[in-house]
Parts: sequence; structure tokens; C-alpha cells
Amino acid sequence: MSPIPGSGLAKGLAVTLRTMTKKTVTAQYPDVQPELPPRSRGVIGLFEENCTVCMLCARECPDWCIYIDSHKETVPTAVPGGRERSRNVLDRFAIDFSLCMYCGICIEVCPFDALFWSPEFEYAETDIRELTHERDKLREWMWTVPAPPALDPGAEEPKEIGAARKTAEKLAAAEADASASPDAGTPPDAGGVPPAAAERPADENGPASGQGGPA
Repeated sequence: MSPIPGSGLAKGLAVTLRTMTKKTVTAQYPDVQPELPPRSRGVIGLFEENCTVCMLCARECPDWCIYIDSHKETVPTAVPGGRERSRNVLDRFAIDFSLCMYCGICIEVCPFDALFWSPEFEYAETDIRELTHERDKLREWMWTVPAPPALDPGAEEPKEIGAARKTAEKLAAAEADASASPDAGTPPDAGGVPPAAAERPADENGPASGQGGPA
């Protein structure tokens, strides 16, 4: 069945009539910053203290846009006779955002939570070579990373928080017991009699109070 002549024009005019009465919304950027969703993929921030230079993010990057340099340092022993240890020290951590495709694989595979998404997006440059940002700039972007969303009230407590809470409760209970019974840790005297029993006077015709004897 052939279409009715002028049906396409009528559909177009219908869309025009529907939108004609709606208020136009124009984003006044850059005078007004846009409200971005919390999981926006702007740039990648580096939390340098958590980085162990495991190179996992650089190896898994599909575009090979992460550059990491490091060296090893010897850590002296904490106790005499112990064995010295070596640790990696980060020298350079850079990301070339002209190659990055914002897939987020580096953030997902990082086992120590050293990389985070930041909604910051105003980093355009006139020279493509200036889109390679070093660790100092990546560290500055960490301050723009939004806080994680609150947990669902019905969700299970994270294992790390649960373990820390139980440890804190045990320490608080131990301190409370120690303050409630200050003589609990006092050892008995040389004769093997507890101090509380040794202080009690003995009967004239029987053993000292607290000692086992006939009633």
C-alpha cells in the first residue's frame, strides 16, 4: 500500500507542534558548570600512597597509554638478625589521554585501589603532546574524585569494616575488664595463698578462713 501523499510532512509538523510549547533548555556552559553523574568518566586520578608498582594497570591497558618507572630500595631490618627486604619505589606514573579510550580497565584491575575516576573534564590542550599528564597532575585530580555512594541499608557489612569493628570491640572489652578488676592480674604470694585469703585472720581452733576444712 502506497503511503498517503503528504503524510511525512504531517508527521514532521506534528513533532514541531508538540515541541513548540515546551520550554527551551540551554546549558550556559562555561558560565554554569554541568551537573555530572557521580560515575562520570572524566580523567583518572592517582592515589600514589596505594601504588605498589605492580605494573598490572600498564600491562592490561589496551592502548598502552600508561607509563610507569620505578626503582628498588633496600629496607633495613626491624629486628637484629633479620633479613633485609626490597621494595619498589615509584619514579614516574603518567597517562597519555590522547590515546586513552576511557575503558576503565586499569581502574578495575588495580588490586590496591590506587586509581579512581574523576568527573573532571576540562583539560583540553592545543598541543597533543601536552595531553600526557604526570603523577603530580594525576594526584591533583584525586581531590575531585567524589565520595563513594552510601551502602544500601539492607546490604551486608563489608568484611574489612566488620573485622575492624570486632577488633575494636574486643580491645574495648579488654580495657573495661582491666579497669573493673585491677587486682585480676596480681600473682599469688610465695606460699601459694591468694592475697585476699592471706589477709583474712585465722580461727583460733581451725585453719585460716578461705582454706578448706571441716565445717
